[in-house]
Amino acid sequence: MASERLSQVSGHLTNSYPRGLLAGEVAIITGAAQGIGRSCALLFAKEGAKVVVSDLDEKKAQIVVDEILAAEGDAIAVGGDVGADDFPERVLSATIKKYGKLNHIVNNAGFTFDKMLHTTPDDAFDIILKIHVRAPFRLIRAAAPYLRIKGNKENRSIINVSSTSGLHGNIGQANYAAAKSAVIGLTKTICKEWGIFNVRANTVAFGYIQTRLTQAKEAGASIEIDGKKVALGIPGGKSQATGGGGPAPGIPLGRGGTPDEAAASVLFLASPLASFVSGHTLEVTGGQGI
Repeated sequence: MASERLSQVSGHLTNSYPRGLLAGEVAIITGAAQGIGRSCALLFAKEGAKVVVSDLDEKKAQIVVDEILAAEGDAIAVGGDVGADDFPERVLSATIKKYGKLNHIVNNAGFTFDKMLHTTPDDAFDIILKIHVRAPFRLIRAAAPYLRIKGNKENRSIINVSSTSGLHGNIGQANYAAAKSAVIGLTKTICKEWGIFNVRANTVAFGYIQTRLTQAKEAGASIEIDGKKVALGIPGGKSQATGGGGPAPGIPLGRGGTPDEAAASVLFLASPLASFVSGHTLEVTGGQGI
């Protein structure tokens, strides 16, 4: 019986959206060269979206674009630091020049700069708020002319990436937790201000997803910010990973999530399946923190 119902639902979706859930829509995804952002870009393209793959590393962004083009999708790469003053204008100009419109913004770019609160210097606090709060705010504000259009009934949305750290706090992440909490308030405000223009705004709060931010810090992954090398990952992170490291304590499903699973939740929020979902924070945690 259950399999029959699932088959009926799948058939309905196929019939309703034969060219994909996001067919003909245009999406900007930041931090899209790897991890969750890359999975989002590939999945959005598979569902028919024209994707603007943005990343600090333009060469890696172009690799993702090449993957999309090879699969007969449509995408362009736009490199740049989301925190730069000229970034919003650059990425929006490229988007409108190529595709003529904008449907979705996924503010995914970010990194962690972990330190205990009493040892966190001002610059480590400021840069995290700049990238995770100020940058999304500035991009959304600059996109207003392309989204605040009365009478436009197209599917349009803004999705800001948060974290369980923003919901519950986390040891060693006073800066990150503050930023990820702030972006939830930003999202709710957009929901209330732009709903009249048929623009939905939602947040997705990820728990333990297997990316370079959650791998073992000992693996040596890093990012360069303002000429400074910032180590990524968490001490002993590898032992908490799934697929190669046994169970994940505290997660009812017993494992961490994959970037593809994370991307699926973002797709849901962007898609017509969430047409009456706005101002919501979707927790994608495997049950952790309930």
